[in-house]
Amino acid sequence: MRKATIWTTLVALACPVAAAAQSLAPIEAMPDPAAIALPAPKGASRSSEVWNMLQAGNPVVRNVTQPTVTPVLPDPAKATGAAVIVAPGGGFLMLSMQTEGFAVAKALADRGIAAFVLKYRLEPTPVEGKAFLAAMMARFQAAPKDPAAAAAMRHPDAAADALAALRLVRSRAGEWKLDPARVGLIGFSAGAMTALELVQTAPAADQPAFFGYVYGPQAIDTAPAHAPPMFDAIAFDDPLFRPVTFPIAAAWQQAKRPVELHAYQKGGHGFGGLGAPGTTTTLLLDQFTAWLAMQGFLKKATQ
Repeated sequence: MRKATIWTTLVALACPVAAAAQSLAPIEAMPDPAAIALPAPKGASRSSEVWNMLQAGNPVVRNVTQPTVTPVLPDPAKATGAAVIVAPGGGFLMLSMQTEGFAVAKALADRGIAAFVLKYRLEPTPVEGKAFLAAMMARFQAAPKDPAAAAAMRHPDAAADALAALRLVRSRAGEWKLDPARVGLIGFSAGAMTALELVQTAPAADQPAFFGYVYGPQAIDTAPAHAPPMFDAIAFDDPLFRPVTFPIAAAWQQAKRPVELHAYQKGGHGFGGLGAPGTTTTLLLDQFTAWLAMQGFLKKATQ
């Protein structure tokens, strides 16, 4: 049986019968001793966070006010010198820290790519689980009704945190034995939108070398002249951003910027970095890595 995606889990939890039988289980915060704090407003603290188990093996965090980035480094014998900041999704109301965060980072590190899991600032949500689910479902249900509005959603705090993470990784590239010219991002859902907002707003000097845009809205019809190479991946049966055409990929082509598009037959929304079992979304990170290699980002610097 195919593992439920975040979307199907939320639908099940939000329906009246299921909600009466189960709730969003509260859990202790994931231990993260390697986390590095990013700049934040005065008064920001990890004590504001609410942690829940959304589905088996997938902890989520809400009410993030203190952004962090956590290094997950490869074996030095495998290291390519490339790095990827990993931005989980969750509608800017939560972050899927395992399936779109640490599982992705560990898989990239196994491929010789240094990874940095970004925990960015979120919109505040009710602490109580049922009230949070109601707010989350309202946002998710609105997305298919107005794709243009979903594509236009902005969250400047999240983009600022992604930029701060990018600058941090580049500033400490020597310590982590990285090439600062080969630092990019990969984002999932709201994380993809965060990466795209960074690309759309940051000056050329602060652009990522590349970015992965995984199940983000496709109804984007412009690309910055200095846009970095983009890896775009989504499933045709995505219930949030169901693609019919792919304006964002066309915009990158029109701007004469490198772009690769993967439109999977099945996978839904929220299939994560490792994909939904029984679908070709399980090839996502292999395809992303092969694309990075084709672009030349995985070539080790000559000594």
